[in-house]
Amino acid sequence: MNVEYDVIVVGAGPSGLMAAVCLATLGVRVLVIDHKDGPTRESRALALQARSLEIFDQLDIASRVLGEGNPAPSICPGYGRRVFGSLSLARMGTGVTPYPGLFILEQSKTERILRDVFLARGGEIRWGCRMRDLRVVDEGQLVEVVCDGRAGDETIRARWCIGADGASSGVRNALGLSFEGVTNELSFFVADARDAAGLVPDAINMRIHGDDFILGFPMGAPGHFRILGVADAPDALPDADLERLIQRRLEEGFGIRYSESTWFSRYRAHHRLATHFRVGPVFLVGDAAHVHSPVGAQGMNTGLQDAHNLAFKLAEVIRGTAGVASLASYEAERRPVAAILVKTTDAAFVRLTSRGRIAGFVRDRVVPVIAPLALPIVPRLVGTERLYGYLSQTRIRYRMPSVSARDKAVGRRLPWTGSNYAAVRRTNWQVHSYGAPGADCVRVAGAIDADPHSFNRDPHHRLSDRRLYLVRPDGFVAAAAKPGRASEVFLAVRASLSAV
Repeated sequence: MNVEYDVIVVGAGPSGLMAAVCLATLGVRVLVIDHKDGPTRESRALALQARSLEIFDQLDIASRVLGEGNPAPSICPGYGRRVFGSLSLARMGTGVTPYPGLFILEQSKTERILRDVFLARGGEIRWGCRMRDLRVVDEGQLVEVVCDGRAGDETIRARWCIGADGASSGVRNALGLSFEGVTNELSFFVADARDAAGLVPDAINMRIHGDDFILGFPMGAPGHFRILGVADAPDALPDADLERLIQRRLEEGFGIRYSESTWFSRYRAHHRLATHFRVGPVFLVGDAAHVHSPVGAQGMNTGLQDAHNLAFKLAEVIRGTAGVASLASYEAERRPVAAILVKTTDAAFVRLTSRGRIAGFVRDRVVPVIAPLALPIVPRLVGTERLYGYLSQTRIRYRMPSVSARDKAVGRRLPWTGSNYAAVRRTNWQVHSYGAPGADCVRVAGAIDADPHSFNRDPHHRLSDRRLYLVRPDGFVAAAAKPGRASEVFLAVRASLSAV
């Protein structure tokens, strides 16, 4: 086939750029196209979860990400002008991940970091290039993307295509895939507020008042907050008039004031899921595949993890170490994650924004009484590590071949022991031992063409000292087995996952 690129990525948002960075790091020829003239300036996505930071670490760019953002030490819920207290985030996840807590880094900065890394690793981005048509030709062996670019019409050919072009995805529409779900009837606003007062500094503020609610995210500088909430205004109302209306409501209902905003916009919350994440050589990631409410700050993170999962699978196929059939595991692994996320955030969002009489009674009468009492004991009731695992997306589990030993680590990202994450930066198949004889680890790794890594016993007891572990290039544990059977088991699992 006469192609210039292995992969075309449509969309230069966080998901598309993450896929591009991973692929470029793995030696794949990638082109990113985007209809915008350049990187975005406005950001609704603000939070990075631990699992996303672990991925940045694997790509050797975590230090830059950490240097551009700031940790959110606490979340402060409240009602109206009243703050109930503070729930610390700083230590949540300690011992689970090298990146405990929650990290604030707006989407535009995340995109800029990924863009710079992608270009530094040999990638190419064409701005102002709008996809007009997408065709799968040559019996599914070739993708043609027809674009309206700065130099006129152009047809770009590649073996594979990744649609990362957002909720109104042209790639998804070209594939004829349904985007099932609902759009919330309410509209919402986001303001990049300066000189804000009435919010707890250096904390995520979350307050309700009657049918109204707001989220306030600290952006580093004093008084700089990203404020999100219900717009509750006709779509025809100009943004400047809407912002003045919002400012009055914030002051009257919450005692929050800000003098000006760098930018202000409105949007609607969607809860939708594509019927499929793949059609032949074309894949969907991020908002092109699933959209949901901002509850839990999961959106951008889920898209980053879609892209990471897909890129490692696709790179193996392009390099010839895995068969095309192995790509079925992308949808099998990531779509259930998105389906659960859409369902849970939708339910939470409905409860939060419902304007029914019972919901109003709960918010106005029950929450102000119960919440201050419950806040200190919530982590103990739910289990801090378990709760944090769901929010941070470190508890995601994929279905793996059943030939290996039953082990809690199988199907999950490699549990962190304090010293083992440097190994996964090598982005290859590995065999790990955690107290099991190192000679066995070397022997088994040699038998299955993987790298051996021996560590001391896991201080958290998540990894057994009586087993060896097969770790995928993306850092997920594919199998566990006793040393005597590990070669046989790991070969079977690799063959099943690679489907050569």
